[in-house]
Amino acid sequence: MEVVLAEHAGFCFGVTKAVDTVYEQIEKGTAGNIYTYGPIIHNDTVVSDLEKKGVRVIENTEELKKLIADKKNSDNANGTIVIRSHGVPREVQELIEATGFEVIDATCPFVKRIHKVVAAESKNGSSIIVVGSANHPEVEGIVSYVEGTVNVIDSPESAQKFEGDRELNYTLVSQTTFNKKKFQETVEILKNNGYNINIVNTICNATDERQTEAEEIASRADVMIVIGDAHSSNSKKLYEICKEKCENTYFIQTLEDLHLNLTENVQLVGITAGASTPKNIIEEVQNYVRTNF
Repeated sequence: MEVVLAEHAGFCFGVTKAVDTVYEQIEKGTAGNIYTYGPIIHNDTVVSDLEKKGVRVIENTEELKKLIADKKNSDNANGTIVIRSHGVPREVQELIEATGFEVIDATCPFVKRIHKVVAAESKNGSSIIVVGSANHPEVEGIVSYVEGTVNVIDSPESAQKFEGDRELNYTLVSQTTFNKKKFQETVEILKNNGYNINIVNTICNATDERQTEAEEIASRADVMIVIGDAHSSNSKKLYEICKEKCENTYFIQTLEDLHLNLTENVQLVGITAGASTPKNIIEEVQNYVRTNF
């Protein structure tokens, strides 16, 4: 039996940058508490390890306001806040800066680019369409940088139901981890329905490569394993893509979730992983499959 591991499985550039930033703060013994606004990435294993090392997760703006109040009441209240890889809404960024703590922005550069695009385009009079999940942290951040009209479309089906003003000029961007095929379908539907759209394809290269590679392996595999956190948007997209090509696709977070029952007919097992899946978890799963089957 052959086991094929996707070349681009695991941490992408933006995730590596964000996680390394927090570990660097721990290693250099940063004064005061180290915080991240929201989980630094969507991976419980990584977040749990950071918490064991003393990193605290700020869950909402109310907790930020409490830090601001504590800072005003005590000169000794200090610390560092690292902004997560997904970015944060503009108003949250302002609150973070108002804490008076050191702020390190670990937002993925590709996400930052989208903030700049929608801010500039909307300022010039364009209405904005964001293709992505409205309740995802990345999309919430993108929407906050729009001046004026913004619509979030999460699927080709939603695009078909979209009822906008056809007299307007639209600039269309995408969540960086969106399914590229569904993005293309969404664009075509909007064009065919008579909307004047300027397309800025902001699906990042790492997502594109990962999805293309996963689809290619899944099309050959008898069994496909996708490793990712349950909260990871890009991991779920990989699962959808692989499931279309390989009926026997498993979605797991760690090796403990893997319950394989392989028959003699299985010739090829493919493995891929989301952009927030640590290397050690991928290796553990790969070694287990290679050794036990």
